[in-house]
Amino acid sequence: MSLLAVDMGSSSCKAVSFSEDGQVLAHAVRLYKSQARFPSWSEMPAGDFWNAFVGAVREVATATLHDSVEVLSISSHGETFIPVDSREEPTGPAILNADNRATHESAWVAEKIGKERLFEITGLTAHAMYPLPKILWLRAHDPGTFASTVRFLTLTGYLLTRFGLPGYIDYSLASRFLVFDIQKQAWSEEILSACEMDDEKFPAPAPAGTIAGEVTAEMARELGVDAGIPVVLGGHDQPCAALGSGVIDPGRVSASLGTYECLLAASDAPAKGRLALGANLNTYGHIVPGRYLTLAYFPSGIMVDWILRLGHSRDAGTSISPVELCAALESETRPEPSGLCITPHLLGTCNPDFDPNASGVIAGIRPSTTLADLYQGVLEGVACEFASMAEFLQSVAGECTDIYISGGGLRSRLGLQLRAAMANRRLHLMQCPEAVCLGTAMLAGVAIGKYGSYADAVRQVVRVAETVTPEPAMVASYQIHKRQYQALYSNLAPWRKLQANGDQGEG
Repeated sequence: MSLLAVDMGSSSCKAVSFSEDGQVLAHAVRLYKSQARFPSWSEMPAGDFWNAFVGAVREVATATLHDSVEVLSISSHGETFIPVDSREEPTGPAILNADNRATHESAWVAEKIGKERLFEITGLTAHAMYPLPKILWLRAHDPGTFASTVRFLTLTGYLLTRFGLPGYIDYSLASRFLVFDIQKQAWSEEILSACEMDDEKFPAPAPAGTIAGEVTAEMARELGVDAGIPVVLGGHDQPCAALGSGVIDPGRVSASLGTYECLLAASDAPAKGRLALGANLNTYGHIVPGRYLTLAYFPSGIMVDWILRLGHSRDAGTSISPVELCAALESETRPEPSGLCITPHLLGTCNPDFDPNASGVIAGIRPSTTLADLYQGVLEGVACEFASMAEFLQSVAGECTDIYISGGGLRSRLGLQLRAAMANRRLHLMQCPEAVCLGTAMLAGVAIGKYGSYADAVRQVVRVAETVTPEPAMVASYQIHKRQYQALYSNLAPWRKLQANGDQGEG
């Protein structure tokens, strides 16, 4: 028997089947792609998510006929939401987390509620990525869609409704809406009242690990699993990755390297105070009961993918894989800093300033600059951001000399060495790189009694494969580069302001 976990990411659906001791039995991926009708928009037909989910689950179920699926759990990236009508049919496309159309509404929320009060209630500071500003945007700019929408579901909730189950939202995903009271674990009456909305527009909150129902016979035929198996409510992908990396108690920090690079620390209470607010850290409920997570993050994987696409253009006509391309480019890199400063802000910045108008910038190009130099410069920029996030997190969560790493960024050895050197911290690489799915499977296992507790699940399945330690020579050689990077970003502030003032995007 196996535990089937599904991670609905921002660009792909991953389905992974695990044995009770955490071994991967089967793995499937289905890709999807966002659409942008206007600058700063990011949308996708809701059906694209469902089709990817069905394809990935069916492939894994077929591959594990001798270890049949005992339970299914679904987790998701945050902020993306789907408006649905009274029949739970979409009234419009899914609006994705990368969508930044609602900058005006975000600023209005911050002013109306007050930055400090908003942080006290939600553990977040206002940003256009969150659903609340976008819902307010819909009300103002697309009143037809808003009026026909009965509820704004998470991606996980929408998939549950396709099963014929309630479209629950767990506390961790609810916390990404900018309207959830993280201590009362309920939709905030204060914020809803200020926005002239009611909680009926939002799904019913429930703890992660809740058994939402069972797979019907009809759905079982479509997915290739047995009828009657439990469907367990998953959580936000980052808390799931934290659980999959063993972060359940204070003193341990994890990092998930994907489209966004997220560092998380566990605590017994939300992180509060001027330091946390000043760095715009996110603090909200863990999927582990009685625990909170503090999160610092930045966009990274999208910048690495961008440079790899340039590499594929260079090697057009070959069948080289991303891993092989990374290895080829890294074989051409130099042992010292590249001489470039590259900010990986293709999606804007996150901590500490959350500037949606920031963009990727390349400084230091010369006639001799090569593609390998650009690749190294991208990894250096990502490592600078990683080091900054570690410092922000340490300022509120306490000393962290060890960080437990998972995710797609593990494919670059140079990238790991640079992160360790820039942050001057040991990086422990998890044996299972799919920490989100592993954490989701652990959640399911606890729900059906496979594990006695979350601590028991961690002891049984979470393992470190390797440790990357900071190389003293690299630490020393990059001290100046870190200062250059910080100076570059600070000195670009006037340019970002002019760019924002000149942006004539929709809405």
